[in-house]
Amino acid sequence: MPTANPLLSVTDLRLGFRTGKAMLAAVDGISFAIAGGETFALLGESGCGKSVTAQGILRLLPNAGQVLGGSVRFKGEELLALPEAAMRGWRGGRIAMIFQEPATSLNPVLTVGRQIGEVLERHRALKGEPARRRMIELLRQVGIADPERRLDEYPFQLSGGMKQRVMIAIALAGEPELLIADEPTTALDVTVQAQILDLLAGIQSDRGMGMLLITHDLGVVARMAHRIGVMYAGELVEVAGREDFFGAPRHPYTQALFAALPEVSRRGHKLLTIPGQVPSLAAMPAGCRFAERCPQVMAICREQSPDWRPVADRHQVRCHWQGTANVTTPLESVAEAAEAVAKGRAAFLEVAGLKVHFPIRKGILQRTVGHVRAVDGVSLAIAPGRTLALVGESGCGKTTVGKALLQLIAPSAGSVLLAGAELVGLRGRRLRAARRQMQMVFQDPFASLNPRLRVGEIIAEGMAALGLGAERSAAPAARAAAVSALLRQVGLPAEAAERFPHEFSGGQRQRVAIARALAVQPQLLICDEPTSALDVSVQAQILNLLKTLQADLGVAYLFITHNFAVVEYLAHDVAVMYLGRIVEQGRAEEVLGAPLHPYTQALLSAVPAPRLEDGRERIRLAGETPSPAKPPAGCHFHPRCPKATDLCRQTWPETTAISATHRVACHWPGRY
Repeated sequence: MPTANPLLSVTDLRLGFRTGKAMLAAVDGISFAIAGGETFALLGESGCGKSVTAQGILRLLPNAGQVLGGSVRFKGEELLALPEAAMRGWRGGRIAMIFQEPATSLNPVLTVGRQIGEVLERHRALKGEPARRRMIELLRQVGIADPERRLDEYPFQLSGGMKQRVMIAIALAGEPELLIADEPTTALDVTVQAQILDLLAGIQSDRGMGMLLITHDLGVVARMAHRIGVMYAGELVEVAGREDFFGAPRHPYTQALFAALPEVSRRGHKLLTIPGQVPSLAAMPAGCRFAERCPQVMAICREQSPDWRPVADRHQVRCHWQGTANVTTPLESVAEAAEAVAKGRAAFLEVAGLKVHFPIRKGILQRTVGHVRAVDGVSLAIAPGRTLALVGESGCGKTTVGKALLQLIAPSAGSVLLAGAELVGLRGRRLRAARRQMQMVFQDPFASLNPRLRVGEIIAEGMAALGLGAERSAAPAARAAAVSALLRQVGLPAEAAERFPHEFSGGQRQRVAIARALAVQPQLLICDEPTSALDVSVQAQILNLLKTLQADLGVAYLFITHNFAVVEYLAHDVAVMYLGRIVEQGRAEEVLGAPLHPYTQALLSAVPAPRLEDGRERIRLAGETPSPAKPPAGCHFHPRCPKATDLCRQTWPETTAISATHRVACHWPGRY
């Protein structure tokens, strides 16, 4: 499907990595074109070659990487033939890239201003005061408050979301004609994500900038892309315009990605998952590379790689199967059992007036001059067998709440009752005994698993420490049997116990982390963004697992997340947090279906939906969350609230009970 007068034209591009004497192809003959003002989205699971494609276009492959063939032309000029010295003039100027991981892409020893200034000096010939004015303008464009101060700060002084915004500012500083955006909004809250997507769309419209968007978020694709290419195991398998892609996806892999999405319509049913994994570079099948995972596989699929065939104007698919039926989601309910477990039971965890204030110390004597009010009076309750989702922007205190419940951070005030017993102030053996009832699943399983221990040792370690079933004095056979049972419970084979964390995929590592948490038989799991770094297909596996465990064991979840699709699918109750306080909470259908606080309404309106038109009006919030060291007077949300009154600026609102379960802290609930 040629694009008329393309800005970028990629033809039969092949990229590989050398391992020993072998050369393994990571990208195997992909072709696409991007016109000026057009966004082409590359979609697919981790390991499919999306980021490698972007690196190959800019010739930024690591040392082991190599261009094996093909062509990359920008306005007719062959980039692969340019000497490296000439290529440096293209990077950052005519073509810029937003990298997926800002923490490793920003220079830790240079200030933010210095790093933006390098681009302005090289590609825009700006120095001194004109350059500084432009830097301030760029930081304001990407939603960073107080840009004059931020210019002189270092990356370690910024949050993850702010680092990502700095990366975007650096990419836009050279005013590129083509922007390659590799997961540009993964680390951002929905409100900041919406702001960044609006910014990119506006700049694209003004400048006629082309964009290669790499993402696994179908909501972002629906909002931004004009055309979509689905990538699997180094090959494109479907290319379509936006309407055809969302209206009639044809490849079984594309259909499976849609079916794996958590949505409110699938609540109470298992999500479809894609069995197996993307094949390794060293073991690519001879026929269709998706054959081993495909529900529509035929004999020819295992023998012969399919050719491209057109299915509509500007819509092509690479598949032997010519059916059109969408993959359906299995309707096996697991929610009813969980509801039955929870019905009629009192709250297992009750939190009242929880506060966590961190002192701000200055001077030689380190006197306390103020406090960071990370958590400032949170009250909530969770019943057995139920899931409470705690949502809000970065910096609002969600993770601090989770750590304070486990007493990993000492609360400054408040009460935490676990099965009627007070946890605040517990020490030593009594605290360890209480922690048997509560465990935490962290956001990054690779960082939270000891890389030097085998999986079996990781799981048994907690059991031995808390004296449960696998004490050091227990027989090795008994310990191995307990570990094997836990691995089977989370869908891993028993032989996984002998492997190290680095030998597993991201989804499998998260299963190991869940098995470790379950090893001490807790009644409450605190899950801190456990699916945020996972592809939709792997995310579906983890969500199915959590649903099944809840139904089987009656375990309760505090689910900390900013992914509202996951909240809609998994949560029974929702609490919305802003600047250390709960502003709205209730049953999921009440908070998500009829939000009453303007902050909740703004969050929900900013969520990109994985469909073409959802009819919602965007509520745009000004600025960013204020510092918890200096919270605004009155309602903390009033500086960003589009309907704030003088009363809001002067007085914190009392919590109003809308129903027996729905409460909101707002002077004018439902007025908007």
